[in-house]
Amino acid sequence: MAKYFVVAMLTLGAISPGLVAQTPAGQPSSRHSPSALQLEIARMDSALFAAFNARDMVKLKTFFASDLEFYQDNEGVENYTQTMNDFSAMFGQPSKIRRVLVPGTLEVYPIKNYGAIEGGSHRFCHTEKGKADCGTFKFLHVWRKTGKTWQLSRIVSYAH
Repeated sequence: MAKYFVVAMLTLGAISPGLVAQTPAGQPSSRHSPSALQLEIARMDSALFAAFNARDMVKLKTFFASDLEFYQDNEGVENYTQTMNDFSAMFGQPSKIRRVLVPGTLEVYPIKNYGAIEGGSHRFCHTEKGKADCGTFKFLHVWRKTGKTWQLSRIVSYAH
């Protein structure tokens, strides 16, 4: 169970209604509205983790590119197949894991002719021996846009 919890912590829950647009320095913007890219990636993040929190493997798989590389500071590197196998095993556990984006931490930057970088902090919680077990971790997602489709091609999860 611990390995699956770690994978959940590392992966990628809905976006908080209090989500604040971020400036390039990562500070909340009081004068600027979120860019179209920020809103689009925030929607993708929300949809990704709605599928994760619902344990919907069919929907969840659609968010990941087949050439996925998932880097974890405490677990190493996994590919698409390994990551999907970990999700399946995790979702088979009786204790549900839930992810929530930490409000005010979302940062989005464009990658020319590719997609976007998303960074922030997220919190994962599950029940272990009758008690809530939660952790907050940092993440970096590289989103690839092909046509109108966004998929995660690289994930870096750290600060565990």
